[in-house]
Amino acid sequence: MSVLLRAAQPTDAGAVGAILSGFIDGTDWMPRIHTRAEDLSFAGHMIEQGWVTVAEGGGQVRAFSARNGADVHALYVDVSAQGQGIGADLLARMQADAGHLTLWTFQANTGAQRFYLRHGFAETERTDGARNDEGLPDIRYDWHKRNT
Repeated sequence: MSVLLRAAQPTDAGAVGAILSGFIDGTDWMPRIHTRAEDLSFAGHMIEQGWVTVAEGGGQVRAFSARNGADVHALYVDVSAQGQGIGADLLARMQADAGHLTLWTFQANTGAQRFYLRHGFAETERTDGARNDEGLPDIRYDWHKRNT
């Protein structure tokens, strides 16, 4: 599926919130600490801040990323669109636009760990989860653009 990467619009908040909620609902180790309405509100807030890029394919938002400067806040692909390179496209866009990126993922999210390592990120810190809302152990990853 070919996708168009574009800046999110306020009308994308429902789709972005649904992708986020879908991840939470479909991940057995992920606690639901916010309602779906709060997920939608959070999506709207990130879009309002100008942080969100969406991947649109077949007339629907299939994935999104959210970045504020070097901080990657989110990268989620709808389950129906996973394994098609859409997440890699979103990450490549962020890497093209920044000299350095940093992000956190949960230790239980081994797929995300493999993904970020494959795309040049390096683990820089592990925590017991005391500093995140979910209370889950997490890992910080950093990426630096190489001078060629």
